[in-house]
Amino acid sequence: MSFMKNKKGFLMSFIAFFVILTVFGLIFFVQSTHSNTNTQGNDEVSSDEKIKISNNIQNSISSDSEVEIENSITNNAEEGEIDIENEVVNDINGSGSATIRNEIENLLKENLLGSLQNNIENILNGDGDYEIENNINNDINVNINVQVNNEVNNQLEKNGESDNQDESDNGKEDGNKEEENADEVVWGIDSASETTEAFYGCVQENFGEPQVVGRYLGDKEGVSYGLTDEQVELIHSHDAQILLIFNQFEDATGYDNGVALAQEAIVLANEIGAPEGVALFANIEPIYPVDAAFLEGWYDEISVSSYEPAIYGIFAEDETLTAAFNQAVENNSNILADTYLWSAAPNIGITTEDNAPDYDVEAPEDSLAYGWQYGIDAQTCNIDTNLFQSELTDVLW
Repeated sequence: MSFMKNKKGFLMSFIAFFVILTVFGLIFFVQSTHSNTNTQGNDEVSSDEKIKISNNIQNSISSDSEVEIENSITNNAEEGEIDIENEVVNDINGSGSATIRNEIENLLKENLLGSLQNNIENILNGDGDYEIENNINNDINVNINVQVNNEVNNQLEKNGESDNQDESDNGKEDGNKEEENADEVVWGIDSASETTEAFYGCVQENFGEPQVVGRYLGDKEGVSYGLTDEQVELIHSHDAQILLIFNQFEDATGYDNGVALAQEAIVLANEIGAPEGVALFANIEPIYPVDAAFLEGWYDEISVSSYEPAIYGIFAEDETLTAAFNQAVENNSNILADTYLWSAAPNIGITTEDNAPDYDVEAPEDSLAYGWQYGIDAQTCNIDTNLFQSELTDVLW
């Protein structure tokens, strides 16, 4: 009996040891590598009714080992009215390395109307090595009227190395936005002249390489030439952004007038293909009559559109425009918080890019005065010279 008990005890001990060994083996295998593959696809969609498609992929992973994530979204649509929202969020914690591949593909065929929003966000909180590849491909055919906005944000919050590649083929429009240093100031120009290769050559030879080019919406006879599709392409080919100016008026008084002119500016911006989120600057010259009601009407109409309200003018302390703006703000505090200002005060004269002054604009206190036209009417090339803070470049084209 004693021998049988010992034998039985030995057998039970062996089984317990084997179970424990198996559990530890499984835990080790799970912690050694993580591989997530997420795929979402919408086959060809065609309908006479409005369709809304929302694709959302979220990965929240905490690991001290190797992680590999592949996210893929594909939408194939033709005909009808459609709104598509694609979102990929990866939140990675731990000390392990991570390889992340995000791919969004939208195949939009003929006779489509609607909007397309692509968002990719990678939040990296760990201490490991990261390799990130973001690909957005919007294949947009003819007869398409779709507003496109692509946003990619890679946020590295702790120590680590990141190999980050963002690629975007936006087809019709590029709405990518990148975080910029809030203290950064860029040099730019504005001009009433047509933007041609000869014009660009003149600016580069005599002044510098503008990162922002201010141009007008529509022709104004004897005053300015309007922006064209060819000029948009040329400016963008020089890696510059476009600041849109609306000057089809000479009377800046009255609420209804402000609303009507804002509507006209919106139409012209749409016709030229300006993407949503771009600021439209009402050009208020110092000789124009101006009042708070006009500014309120302009703000109210632009702010409910897909564009951002903005005003150009001389915002010196003793100017009528400044008094009108302050009164409008007193009537509606949102105007101060939401209206971008481009001030022509003080005027210190034309300079080259290399000799540009430090940013020292004059404008109402606490306003979004992110643009300063510090020099006007250069005899060579017919330009004005400007400085722009990076906050304004977020609402340029």
